[in-house]
Order: sequence, then C-alpha cells, then structure tokens
Amino acid sequence: MKFTKMQALGNNYIYVSLFETKLPDVSLPELSTIVSDVRRGIGSDGLILIQDSRVADVGMRIFNADGSEAESCGNGLRCVAKYVYEHRLVNTSVFSIETKAGVVEAQVHVRPDGTVKQVTVDMGDAKFGVDSIRYTGSHAVGGDDVVIHVDDTKLRGTVVNVGNTHFVTLVDRVDDKYVEQIGPRIESHPDFPDRINAEFVSVINRSEIDFRVYERGSGVTFACGTGACASVAALARKGLVDNRVTVHLLGGDLDIELREDGHILMTGEAVTVAEGTFMWPTAEPAFLPL
Repeated sequence: MKFTKMQALGNNYIYVSLFETKLPDVSLPELSTIVSDVRRGIGSDGLILIQDSRVADVGMRIFNADGSEAESCGNGLRCVAKYVYEHRLVNTSVFSIETKAGVVEAQVHVRPDGTVKQVTVDMGDAKFGVDSIRYTGSHAVGGDDVVIHVDDTKLRGTVVNVGNTHFVTLVDRVDDKYVEQIGPRIESHPDFPDRINAEFVSVINRSEIDFRVYERGSGVTFACGTGACASVAALARKGLVDNRVTVHLLGGDLDIELREDGHILMTGEAVTVAEGTFMWPTAEPAFLPL
C-alpha cells in the first residue's frame, strides 16, 4: 500500500490516495490501528483517505489511532489540500473538500517552486450548547456551558460543534500533566455518549491564547485544528478575545479568524514527512518464541 506521512504542527497522519493505490483487504478501523502503531506499524495519530467525491473536488475520510472514524480534522484538511494540489488532483489554488461533517473550501498558499507552504480552510460556522451534540447529562448551566463531575472535581466547559464536538475549558494556566490526567476523563464522560474532544485554554491577551488538547480517539496530540477553531469561537462568544487570534499549540501556531458571517478561517502549515510502501503484515513473524 502506497502511503504518504504528513504532519501539521506535529499532528501527523498516514495519507493514502485512493486515486493512486488500493487498500488491503481489511476493515478501515483495523487498517488505521495497524498503521498508527508506532512499534509494529508506521506510527501516527491516525489514517486519512483521499478519495473521489460527488459533491466536492475531492473527498477525505479520517480514522483515529483507535480505529474510530472522525467527522473532520483541521490539520488533516490542510495536509489533504497540500497533497491534492501538489499531486495535480486539482488545478486551482481554491477548491472544495468533502468530509463526513460536510464540504469545506481550502486555499493553498504556493511557493515560487510550486509547493504548498500554508493552507487556509474555511471551516464554516460553529454551533454551541447541548443542542448541538448528543448530550445525556443534566448539568447545563445556561448559555453554552455545562458542568461535568470528575471524581470530586466540577469542570465547567463550553460545548462547541465545528463539524466535530468539543468541550472547551478555560484555565488560568495550561498544565500538560492536568491535560493528560483529566483529558481522558472528559473524552469518555458518560454525559457525552459519542465521546468528545477536550480543550484546555488560557487567554494571554485578546489576540493570543495558549491551548492544549486531548483528542477523541487519539489522546494527547501536538495540535488540533478543529479544537483551535472551537476554542477561539467559544472565547469570542464570551467577549474574551477579538475576531483574529493566534493559537499557541504544542506543535506551533495557528491563525484563526472569525468572519462577520460567522465562518471560521484557519491558516497554518502542512508538511510532507515521508513517502513509501507499507508492507501489509500477512506473513508469519520472523522470530517465533521457543
């Protein structure tokens, strides 16, 4: 199976173009878990398929490292845009990409040598509150926020849907250990039966925020484009930031702009790491236990 490994701010996926290769005869969730395995596979946050679409210029499907399918992925969208432009699957710098969450528009920013340095994606508008997700709790506190209980701790967060779902928690200072410990408890909390992405954000000033994420299906990652969009939208709705914000993630910075029509523009890097052939593990292992 031919593949390309790409990353955007450290959020890395295995990309397979169905225009150019065939998949092994295995379920897509299993394929994603195998290629994502850092020891027995290639190593990644998941698998993204690039495919034909009846409603857009190209389509994509996203599978997390645990095999679950995601609706959208901001960093993945930017990498797909880079791939299809550089592989001449599209012939303009502005084009559409279909995701499970719907169709978005991408614009590639091209270097003089024809390669893509950055990509801007119109992520559409955000939806807020428990009516925008499947929610089974009883602790909505008005507006867009809910309270969840993790052991003896009450956590208040804003529920945001930007094609996939997010629980955005405002903290005084982002603590990585806190994200690692509390993030999985939020992701799998029973109030969110479909699981949810957990964001922890602190406001530096009206045009900068610090951001960490525990991604649904992938765990702690260096970046989450949809999470950055959801966080800025939530903070702007509370009046805490302006309509253009630099989001500082573990893997680098994203530029998020909120347009007057409610659409969210996300601009950031997309990088090709490696290309190769994945040898599907059908043979017996070379070394067997005695």
